[in-house]
Amino acid sequence: MSDASPGQDRGSASVWCVGAVAVLCVVFGVVLALGHAVVVRHRAAGGADLAALAAADHWAHGAAEACARAGRVARAQDALLVRCVLTGEVSDVSVASGAGPFSAEVRARAGPPGPAQPPPPPRPAR
Repeated sequence: MSDASPGQDRGSASVWCVGAVAVLCVVFGVVLALGHAVVVRHRAAGGADLAALAAADHWAHGAAEACARAGRVARAQDALLVRCVLTGEVSDVSVASGAGPFSAEVRARAGPPGPAQPPPPPRPAR
């Protein structure tokens, strides 16, 4: 017979449960952090796209007015306009969103479409 009494393992399940709960809390925290990073990235991308469209839409008013409009649009998307350059009718902007380790900066361009493609030649009748 062994020297161990049957009551020595008493309470070990509580220790295992506390360990499992701690691991689950860490995993849940990592998942929340990754989800927040994705949301920040999407917010920056949406703000950059809309700011580039706003600047390209107002190119005729001058670069200063177009970039000011892009800045207002970016702020409305909870983002910050970092860079705005107009080359003719094409705008090129960079927008940042988030803070600290959860920050993202996205670049977007907008302008008129390129030259139209010629239509394909008609197929000969058979």
